[in-house]
Amino acid sequence: MTSSRKTVALYTLGCRLNATETSTLSRQFEARGYQRVSHDEPADVYVVNTCSVTGTADRKCRKIIRQFARRSPDALIAVTGCYAQLKPEELAGIPGVNLVLGQNAKFDLVEHIETQRFNGQPLIVHSELNSDLNFEPSFTQNDYTRTILKIQDGCDYKCTYCTIPAARGRSRSATIEQSMASARKIGESDVHELVLSGINIGDFGRGNGETLLNLLQELEQVPGIDRIRLSSIEPNLLSDEIIDLVAASSRFLPHFHLPLQSGSPVTLKRMARRYPPQLFADRVSRIREIMNDACIAVDVIAGFPGETNSDFEESRLFLDQMDISYMHVFPFSLRPGTAAADLPDPVPYEVRLDRTQILQQISKRKKEQFYRRHIGGDYNVLLETDQRDGLLGFTENFIRVAVPGTEGRENNIIPVRLVEYRGDYVLAKELA
Repeated sequence: MTSSRKTVALYTLGCRLNATETSTLSRQFEARGYQRVSHDEPADVYVVNTCSVTGTADRKCRKIIRQFARRSPDALIAVTGCYAQLKPEELAGIPGVNLVLGQNAKFDLVEHIETQRFNGQPLIVHSELNSDLNFEPSFTQNDYTRTILKIQDGCDYKCTYCTIPAARGRSRSATIEQSMASARKIGESDVHELVLSGINIGDFGRGNGETLLNLLQELEQVPGIDRIRLSSIEPNLLSDEIIDLVAASSRFLPHFHLPLQSGSPVTLKRMARRYPPQLFADRVSRIREIMNDACIAVDVIAGFPGETNSDFEESRLFLDQMDISYMHVFPFSLRPGTAAADLPDPVPYEVRLDRTQILQQISKRKKEQFYRRHIGGDYNVLLETDQRDGLLGFTENFIRVAVPGTEGRENNIIPVRLVEYRGDYVLAKELA
């Protein structure tokens, strides 16, 4: 490419892991003299880091690419990420796309842009994911209040609905030494909160004699990091020792995100999940025994193939009885190439939506109960963004609060008392 191409806009779809990788790509561009601009502005280079967990994610990706091509017809458009790994030719066929990079080539993106000649034919750099995959450390930067640190990638689980093993390859992780090096850099910044992220973080260290518990014990010692959150962790990998460490820690926050997917044992077996509902219930019970204030978020899929009315009712009742804080509920999205795509007895789309709405109403009620039962309690809030009642932020246990009179004090942690439930958040009063 010519040296005149010096502005780059990066757009991230999907998970926190993608966010860390986009941030790493951004630093690579900046090191080569590029100026990063907003994806809403004209740019010389657009980069789309894609997700492919649902058909909706695929459609959004295609829409974004077309918007960029219309906005800057002469721009170079590069696409990478999970969608690019799974369907590179499909993406290369979208008018305006110049470069499609699979997962193995993602971090060579700047080099390809700098050295390749683009003559109108899109270039695809793609290989099948195999045992030669390396782990690429990455973390977000300039996110002001929190940083997401990638500690693990890929997955060896074979859940029948999931494209991630095909899109990201086998499970692999950083070493503790690599993660600690990144954490120390983060500790030297102005960021107060660190979020540990991966596809299956409970798998950290497998194959090299290390464990997630070992890493958490080391991270407690890093200076400059006030708060550490765990991202999603499989229920069967959330050990008593990890729960105990979080409970005893002054840095790890009482916030757990558990991907249950269904409360029906029949549906879980059809999904090829690695636990029955009772194991999930045991994990929730263990957390509540020693951290009654903890936030417990849950992922659920509604309308999986073969889910009968009886299966759904069993799942609904199970979730209704669990002492959880809220749910992320998704209607089942069929992904070509997964085992679930060939399962019999698909649930009609309208039924999937109805079941999703039923579970979302349960989630809304549980979240209100969770918020209301902490009214009058004292917590520490990391202030983040403006809102009409003051700055918004989150408590240790992930209650969203607004604190009047705190304008201009973003990225500060302050003590507050929760005063009044306001629906999407709780009004809080700063304590002297």
